[in-house]
Amino acid sequence: MRTVEGFNDYELIDADSGERLERWGDIILIRPDPQVIWSGKRKDSRWHNANAIYHRSASGGGYWEKLKNVPDVWSVSYGDLTFRLKPMGFKHTGLFPEQAVNWSLAEELIKKANREVSVLNLFAYTGAATIACLKAGAKVTHVDASKGMVQWAKENALASGVADKNVRWLVDDCLKFVKREIRRGNKYDAIIMDPPSYGRGPNGEVWKLEQQLAELLGETGKLLSDDAIFFFLNSYTGGLSPTILNYMVKRYVTGDREGEIFTDEIGLHVTNKGISLPCGNTTVWKR
Repeated sequence: MRTVEGFNDYELIDADSGERLERWGDIILIRPDPQVIWSGKRKDSRWHNANAIYHRSASGGGYWEKLKNVPDVWSVSYGDLTFRLKPMGFKHTGLFPEQAVNWSLAEELIKKANREVSVLNLFAYTGAATIACLKAGAKVTHVDASKGMVQWAKENALASGVADKNVRWLVDDCLKFVKREIRRGNKYDAIIMDPPSYGRGPNGEVWKLEQQLAELLGETGKLLSDDAIFFFLNSYTGGLSPTILNYMVKRYVTGDREGEIFTDEIGLHVTNKGISLPCGNTTVWKR
């Protein structure tokens, strides 16, 4: 498992009885996590002194209970990257901190290429990977189906000082965009994909990862340039094992390309437990 190091503004303090106790800057949050299936004593006083807690609803979804001093928006930093956070629906804050290992890897590979690198970021959410790539000197095409998420990504780019860099911000269905890029003959030196397990496109299109991953990978792989340097596939879908993800990327994307391919769990160190909490898988191909 690859776990995050050096993210001083984020800490997974504890995890117990289906919930995480987290520090985001100076803000303490409690959020549900289905991976936390153990229970024990909650000795850390911050379990009883959090700024906000997300409560699951028996009928689906849930709500934030803001207990004290929770700003509408606040910021955290990872190195020279800055992100604006806010409590939002479905327990999220607008950032997945475990992905910091991939932001750092992308920056490293782009800088190592020692040339201009074109990056396609699909299902790009609030833009953390986009900003990391821009910081490393790449030009980025950022695609997400949600207009609100793309606007949030622009705000993060401004906060990180890269709003004036070479980036295209696009609100679009990712698979439809990929197919249009193939017809246009466009290519990219690096591709990052973070598809949701389930979702809807801008026109109500239903997305289920297990049903559409093969087509998505097969089409997206056609956009890799001959001298591409990396391809990342992130997955939070529990039913897709690392072995399956690795095979799918080999089968549909990299083929006989030279390079290294590996699939790892990514996770977060739990300070009070001395363990690492799995938070998904990433398959990486790099030249």
